[in-house]
Formats: sequence, structure tokens, C-alpha cells
Amino acid sequence: MQYRHYKGGLYELVCEATLEADLTPMIIYRAHDGSIWARPKAVFFELIEVEGLMVPRFAPVS
Repeated sequence: MQYRHYKGGLYELVCEATLEADLTPMIIYRAHDGSIWARPKAVFFELIEVEGLMVPRFAPVS
């Protein structure tokens, strides 16, 4: 599934994983240039404030 970062980039959610050190749920995702990134699931799906509005950090693209 694809997601758009609030700054505009498109990313593909690759899978969910678990961080071994403390069992934090993680999201593994790929940028359009092929680079792979990891972010805590709670951070990936959180709402953030942008210009006074609450928006998703990553919004699903339909």
C-alpha cells in the first residue's frame, strides 16, 4: 500500500516488524528511489501539526 508523507513524498509500506531491543512495533517502508526506512508504528501513523492543522504524518493513497 502506498502512503504520502505530509511533505509530499510517496512511500510503499513494505511490512511491519518488531524491534528486538524493546519489542517496539515498527513500520518498514520504501521510498520511490528504492531506499528502505524504518520508523516506530506509532510515529508512522501519528497526527502532527502543520501550519496549525492536525494532519497524518503518512496518509494512505487510494
